Amino acid sequence: MNVLRPLRLLVPFVAIAAALGLFLGIGFIAFSTGGGGGQSASYGPCDAGLDSSPLASGRAPLRAADLSDDQRRNAATIIQVARNLGAPPRAWLVALATAMQESTLRNINYGDRDSLGLFQQRPSQGWGSPSQVTDPTYSTTIFIQRLLAVPGWADMPVTVAAQTVQRSAFPDAYAKWEGLAADLVKQLADVSDPAGCGQTSVLPEGAAGAAIAFALKEVGKPYVWGATGPNTYDCSGLMLRAFQAAGINLPRVSRQQFYAGGHVPVAQAQPGDLLFYATDPSDPATIHHVVLYMGNGQMVEAPYTGQSVRVRPVPWDYAELVPLATRPGTTPNRA
Repeated sequence: MNVLRPLRLLVPFVAIAAALGLFLGIGFIAFSTGGGGGQSASYGPCDAGLDSSPLASGRAPLRAADLSDDQRRNAATIIQVARNLGAPPRAWLVALATAMQESTLRNINYGDRDSLGLFQQRPSQGWGSPSQVTDPTYSTTIFIQRLLAVPGWADMPVTVAAQTVQRSAFPDAYAKWEGLAADLVKQLADVSDPAGCGQTSVLPEGAAGAAIAFALKEVGKPYVWGATGPNTYDCSGLMLRAFQAAGINLPRVSRQQFYAGGHVPVAQAQPGDLLFYATDPSDPATIHHVVLYMGNGQMVEAPYTGQSVRVRPVPWDYAELVPLATRPGTTPNRA
């Protein structure tokens, strides 16, 4: 038997597969960097750090006072059940943010496929029977039990901890409810720092706060290169619309947005400033990504293909972080 013959027959196919893989790899790199995507930054436990202050009009309610009596009762049940299980306040916050995203804190008997209840748990996925998952005490209990079983959950951002338990199709969407969840824990359980993060960021007044509020409202919407909303965004498209909502017109692309205001060292960045990534941080012509600084070490961005608008810590030590931030609405300079 000639064993070399089948091997020779495989050579063209291996070569084609290798070439295709190289082409796709190069294409992806070029697309993600050219389109404004940045390197994935490390996670921290306080990804959103939202204050319970009201945001600009048009955003979903973020204050406990804005909820119905039924929603508040369900929130109180989640807190009480979690407390009885010995879970710390941060677990209550994760559960509340999850229930707000999944059902707007309503114990509904319908959902996607067989999803039911406050947490939209699926009986077919082993969460329990339909009658169990529509029982707020049961559904909270099993959510908290599964959360506490996740290694290192308390050191994860709220959105990551929630996604690890829920496995949602929109993994970044939980972040936008952290402020409301914190507000509920503070009001219903008298816990001053439920996130366990120390001081949380307070949205500034004026254009900076309005821009941040708009960007946070878009959390969870997909990244699409070249998109400027309202349903998809690329990095600079999100900044364009955020500041447009704040009454400031920015240029379209990130390299131009770098010159759309005065510059300050990134160490002096304030909420509402733009931060940039560049292949060569000393050369603004190589800028390929822009994010909006929220304060307290947090940023909101439309990252890259395959991800959604999200909130995460600023990677201050990232090699491609441009050392100057831009403050839109101030006099431009070239310093």
